[in-house]
Amino acid sequence: MTQPLVELQDVSLGYDSCAVLTHVSLAIGSGEFVALVGPNGAGKTTLLRSMLRLIPVLSGRIAYRFDPGAHPPGYVPQRDTLDPIFPLTVFEVVLMGTYAKVPPLWRVGPRARRIAADSLAQVGLSEVADRPYWELSGGQKQRVLIARALAVEPTIMFLDEPTAGIDSRAELEITELLGHLNRERGVTVVLVSHHVGRIASFLSSLIEVDDGVAIKRLAARDVTTGVAGGNGRDVVVDSTA
Repeated sequence: MTQPLVELQDVSLGYDSCAVLTHVSLAIGSGEFVALVGPNGAGKTTLLRSMLRLIPVLSGRIAYRFDPGAHPPGYVPQRDTLDPIFPLTVFEVVLMGTYAKVPPLWRVGPRARRIAADSLAQVGLSEVADRPYWELSGGQKQRVLIARALAVEPTIMFLDEPTAGIDSRAELEITELLGHLNRERGVTVVLVSHHVGRIASFLSSLIEVDDGVAIKRLAARDVTTGVAGGNGRDVVVDSTA
């Protein structure tokens, strides 16, 4: 594995002192494309949010091996967690991503606006910058949220089911976009996914989450299954990992 960006050291995770995952030890390397897979309710989102430090660990330690002040992690939450009637333009939503680097009460300057415009261009939506966010299709909204995450100029991006609830064409566009960001721009990608077969060509590793544990494995080159769900064991992995 390349130089680690995030390391989990014997971590237990959960809510109100009730553990969902225990004794998790793994690392995310620079430049990886990692999918979190497993059945519904197994703790994939809990693990993702903990790696973002949105949820405190019950025990153990999560360490960043990069400067989160200079390059905060990018985060794309589940789309249905956001207000569908966002009273902002597309550009204003993307500009929100730059706030992570702006001290309190400071105005957003020209550089931040350039970054937001460039991030919107990267996802191919410059032409809708002035449209209300709520008018967009599901796939377009998701690309806007990816642009917002890019606006923090991240070393690593975390995405929670970024293709859920959108049509197959939009899913393909988002999958290819994430693959391009990973391969061409070197952004490390960590995402929760139920459709491993659709991102198989980009995957470097899988984190299997089930039965209170999370285990990282190398992704096989010939992942053929279309869905990672059910019992969470229908994912092909390299047996040598």
